[in-house]
Amino acid sequence: MIPNVLSIAGSDPSGGAGIQADLKAISANGAFAMAAITALTAQNTQGVSGVHLVPPAFVRDQINTVFDDIRVDAVKVGMIADADIAQAVVDALTDRDVPIILDPVMIAKGGAALLDPDAVAVLRDALLPIATILTPNLPEAAQLLNMPVAHARDEMADQGRKLCALGVDAVLMKGGHLPDADSPDCLVTPNNITWFEGVRTATHNTHGTGCTLSSALAAQLAKTGDVHAAVAAAKSYVSHAIAHADQLAVGSGHGPTHHFAELYRASKEPLS
Repeated sequence: MIPNVLSIAGSDPSGGAGIQADLKAISANGAFAMAAITALTAQNTQGVSGVHLVPPAFVRDQINTVFDDIRVDAVKVGMIADADIAQAVVDALTDRDVPIILDPVMIAKGGAALLDPDAVAVLRDALLPIATILTPNLPEAAQLLNMPVAHARDEMADQGRKLCALGVDAVLMKGGHLPDADSPDCLVTPNNITWFEGVRTATHNTHGTGCTLSSALAAQLAKTGDVHAAVAAAKSYVSHAIAHADQLAVGSGHGPTHHFAELYRASKEPLS
């Protein structure tokens, strides 16, 4: 049976991040994609010029309405914007028997702040403890912990442990900001640390990689129920999407990854 995955996030009209990227990534990873929108943004590959928040009660209504009718096999939470929306998401998801992938979207690729400072406390104290996997990049992990940004693998692992101690089941520390030739990720659970190695692709087209990874992870976790297998599959998918990103010509800034690179390749093959 094809799993159903709900993304709770903001909209990116340029299509590279947010809900748009989530729907693509979930679909490409073999699940049926659904969406509850927390915010509308005016953005392109060069940056964010405006944000319009959805009323918290309506965010909660979107989520509850989906659950009232549809079997939800996993939830991905992305941009939550402010404390009231964050609390509405917590209210709608508390006591749901479903894995939750929490991507703490705080800063856009172009540097714009996407999370109100007051919302950080709600995310850390109320949303994080009900999540299954937290997927921070290194600046996000540092902001959640009020620590300097990690610059080495041992610092990544240590911050992952500290985040795990806040109540989440597992933390996937993303190593894309490391000053290394490679791009390793570190999965931290209360009893184990697993490294997932990755080759760094030389490209400017990395807009929405965090959204894409967390959504792929939600789809894979819904399919397999195995955290380690889901992380490996999601990382492989994102690496492939980044490696083929330069096939796209979208904007003049940080372009999107190629969510459907494999599908585009298959569509060019002759029918058997």
